[in-house]
Amino acid sequence: MEHVIVVGASAAGLTAAEALRREGYAGELTIVGEERHSPYDRPPLSKQILRGAWDKERIVLRSDELLADLNAAWILGTAASALDALGRKVTLADGRVLAYDGLVIATGATPRRLPFGHDLAGVHLLRTLDDTLALRDGLRQARTVAIVGAGFLGAEVAAVARELGLAVTMIDPLPAPMIRQFGAEMGSLLAQLHRGHGVDVRCGIAVSALTGDEGRVTGVELADGSQVPADLVLVAVGATPATGWLAGSGLVIGDGVECDQYCVAAPGVVAAGDVASWDHPGVGRRRLEHRMNATEQATAAAKNLLGQSIPFEPVSYFWTDQYDVKIQVYGRSGDDLDFRIVAGDPADGRFAALYGDGERVTGALAWNLPRQARVLREHVARRTPWSSTETESL
Repeated sequence: MEHVIVVGASAAGLTAAEALRREGYAGELTIVGEERHSPYDRPPLSKQILRGAWDKERIVLRSDELLADLNAAWILGTAASALDALGRKVTLADGRVLAYDGLVIATGATPRRLPFGHDLAGVHLLRTLDDTLALRDGLRQARTVAIVGAGFLGAEVAAVARELGLAVTMIDPLPAPMIRQFGAEMGSLLAQLHRGHGVDVRCGIAVSALTGDEGRVTGVELADGSQVPADLVLVAVGATPATGWLAGSGLVIGDGVECDQYCVAAPGVVAAGDVASWDHPGVGRRRLEHRMNATEQATAAAKNLLGQSIPFEPVSYFWTDQYDVKIQVYGRSGDDLDFRIVAGDPADGRFAALYGDGERVTGALAWNLPRQARVLREHVARRTPWSSTETESL
């Protein structure tokens, strides 16, 4: 292998490039990134950067010296526009065509948009550093904020906006915040958390329009005809894998780039991070939009691109910070699973729980109990029988 291209200068892309060098790859290495920034960390965008607690320099993943040590050609500020997997060529938005022997796809995900309202000033999306800086500037001038979507981003931004003293309304068509990720019981607790901090939580109702005056947003119209005034709106209704540039490439595209258990999408092509849908040997096909998965999967994908053939079967991990609460999750959680509190008490603001599919433990969650989260992780890794969690000392 003489030339590897990494498309996506993200945490996953950078990690893949570093893993290639660490595993002994000495050929040409080109890293293509749509953003103009060097690789940076995304989780702080909706928290520390948005709040203004950190400068943007603090989220840069590597110094210029360490990036130079990769001995890579960096093409930043230019997106990939097409792939010919059979001919092994990547076309860039500026018309350049790059040939490769090996390709890492790490293009991440793109925020979903509403079918209306995005032409109004004051309506924001949040994915990139530039998005965050624009939203931060907007929050400094806003008085009333409406957040459309009560998932990870919506809930975290609601917390930041309340900490800044703004009037916040969080809207979602589902019955409770983050119910898809955590299930009904946790969704109810999160609704209580936000309401306790002064957020107007409007769940179980859809948005029908964004209203505006002289080109600027003034509010949100709900499906029942009610109006939510807002001089700033964040649309946080999820993301889709960034696969548009792969149309006609010859790769199989479903909910992301479909890969086998080795993260291989085609001969000489691997994928990692938010864009990758892979066949997890333990739980079946998965696509995860989590920071830790991005780096773990990128390492595995790079090794397998070099021929190691190691199945990627992690115990996934993610977290969210909202107000003074840290929620940590290992494995698989969600509204389709059983849920059981096994330590602490929600009334005390500290507890841990397990998720299961009726037969085995699938996930572990801790609300302000980080040590317990690490202990319960072992039940996820061992796939402890669900029945034993009723009586076993955990």
